Amino acid sequence: MKILFSGDVAWNTGRAALAAALPEIKKEFGAFDFTIINCENAAHGKGMTSRIFEEFIALGIDAMTSGNHIWDKSDFLPLLDSETRVFRPANYSRLCPGRGCGVIERKGKKLGILNLEGQVFMPPINSPFECADSLIDELKTKYGDNLPILVDFHAEATSEKQAMAYYLDGKVSALLGTHTHVQTADARILRHGTAYISDVGMTGGHEGVLGVKYESVMQKFLTGLPCKFEASEEGAAFNGVVLEIDDVVGLALSITPIQIPIEF
Repeated sequence: MKILFSGDVAWNTGRAALAAALPEIKKEFGAFDFTIINCENAAHGKGMTSRIFEEFIALGIDAMTSGNHIWDKSDFLPLLDSETRVFRPANYSRLCPGRGCGVIERKGKKLGILNLEGQVFMPPINSPFECADSLIDELKTKYGDNLPILVDFHAEATSEKQAMAYYLDGKVSALLGTHTHVQTADARILRHGTAYISDVGMTGGHEGVLGVKYESVMQKFLTGLPCKFEASEEGAAFNGVVLEIDDVVGLALSITPIQIPIEF
């Protein structure tokens, strides 16, 4: 099984970069069984909209994970309940809209998706470790121990991401970190067969600060006062990883980080 996963698709620049990069990536790596993105920053940097959801589906995206910003556009929340291809972090309360775990299927192949959010330097939330235990058990009880499972761990602290990776090593196919928007240099296969990277990076404008024009961010750092962030339209690039998963045992064969600059 071959999977393409893109880190946080940020702002309109990220959406345009995603659309431009996909044909080039498929030309280089061949067809993918599943193409997945993190969508939580797609609408003006915070949240999602129904229109953007349809835009991503038209590009051939099979599933969308998210994070703490998925709640920022209230008119999108009903779609979280009705649409099985969008995931919110599973360790929010069960009273919240949407689902954080499920199985997607395409051309006879199944892939488990588990979306988690960290606790360190993040909003108060239930334990991602306890949540992972129960939901992975549920998936494997229903679909079998060899079900490939991809985990998007949307977290701030690298230490928490690494701890989760070792905790789930051998239980899931891949643990991919998102949220910090900077691709890390630690992609590897762990001892028991789980692919890992601390952060897959951001698809968006890299000539700035985490997808935002540095001029609009600077006042925040200099004064501490609220300021309006503007999307960076320069240095557009696709960041993500290509995963190869063994179809028999459901564990990782390879993880390849990719960074593709885009010129519009």
